[in-house]
Amino acid sequence: MIDTATARIETEWDEAHSHTPALGELIGGFGNAARSAEECPVRDVLDRLGDAWSFLVVLRLADGALRFNELKRQVGGVSQRMLTVTLRSLERDGLVGRTVFPTTPPRVEYRLTALGNSLVEPMTALTRWAVTNHDSVRAARARYDTPQP
Repeated sequence: MIDTATARIETEWDEAHSHTPALGELIGGFGNAARSAEECPVRDVLDRLGDAWSFLVVLRLADGALRFNELKRQVGGVSQRMLTVTLRSLERDGLVGRTVFPTTPPRVEYRLTALGNSLVEPMTALTRWAVTNHDSVRAARARYDTPQP
């Protein structure tokens, strides 16, 4: 039997979240493995942002426009080719804009578009979660990887 305090808390939670669809409702049939990534908005976007470099590039550009080599230094560990591929993909998806200035040699800057900027808040939340929970995740991995008698 549910006590009054528990029922009250559940009611308050339901009221506070009544405007937000349940995650299952939100993704609906999108999680169906038979559907391609192009048909599934969640898979399509996460395919882009879940690669090795896109997430870091978007977070670095959140502070403002950067030239290619500045971005390469700030991301760290990315090859010139891989950064080029990543920036082109983000530009193709409308998340990053590229501006070429008429100078000699040409100066090129990359910046987040309005669409790219709309990602900063959820990506920052995920980054905070990762930093906060990293030790717990690593400990869980170690427990899982330890042979049990």
